[in-house]
Amino acid sequence: MESFVNEKDFDLLTQDQYTFAVLDRILRGRCDLVRTNHQDLIMCHSEEHYPVWFWTPDGCADEIKERAWELANEMRPFSSGYKYNIKHELAEYFMERAKRENMDIGISMQLFAYDCPEPVRPDCPADGELYCCTQEDMEAVVSMMNHFYDDIGEKPPTENRVREKAQMFIDDHSFFFWKDAKGNAAACCSYRCNQGLACVGSVYTRPEFRRRHYAQHMVYEVTEKIKAMGFMPMLYTDAGYAASNACYEKIGYVLRGRLCTVAKA
Repeated sequence: MESFVNEKDFDLLTQDQYTFAVLDRILRGRCDLVRTNHQDLIMCHSEEHYPVWFWTPDGCADEIKERAWELANEMRPFSSGYKYNIKHELAEYFMERAKRENMDIGISMQLFAYDCPEPVRPDCPADGELYCCTQEDMEAVVSMMNHFYDDIGEKPPTENRVREKAQMFIDDHSFFFWKDAKGNAAACCSYRCNQGLACVGSVYTRPEFRRRHYAQHMVYEVTEKIKAMGFMPMLYTDAGYAASNACYEKIGYVLRGRLCTVAKA
């Protein structure tokens, strides 16, 4: 196993273009850990706060799954609280393997990957408008990002890291609020571009502004901006959020792949 990636690895990820779009982007930046054989196994951890990624081809042999299990326990063990984003077949192997060692791990989240070839304008009314955040909005962006992490039940990164990410979005003109008719920042979202895809994320609506269709209109308008730039819009969702998934599907998002997050129970 080697600690660097090359074009062979990126070619492998094209087999799962949407489900591993984030992994492709991470591997092109800074990573705390990379291990790959450039054939059928890629392990990557971007930084402490986030899950570890494993890519394996569909229908891979058990010896590859076992090597993944060994790497997980050697480099980022479940016992230390690490989570993994992996395909379901590898998750099943991990869970069975854990039982043999009296370890209890399970699927903590089911992930859907969507793209949007043809955006569909929402047919429900919503007051307000899309607003692209600027440097003057830094504190509001940081606040919204922290609320987003709280909403999805994740411990946020360090304050410095949140600010670093907020600055990146502001510099890229890729963080948005939906402001209601009174000018209140009611909802937010962002996007990140990589290799022809633009992944929409950080979708969050403040509780007091929910059920007013703000998120649906916001994501639709950001999706249109992405299309106009020549990128394919995509996003990941928690499969358990049926209402959110239905919202995305109404504006043209199409399910393309499935992953899961595995963690110590």
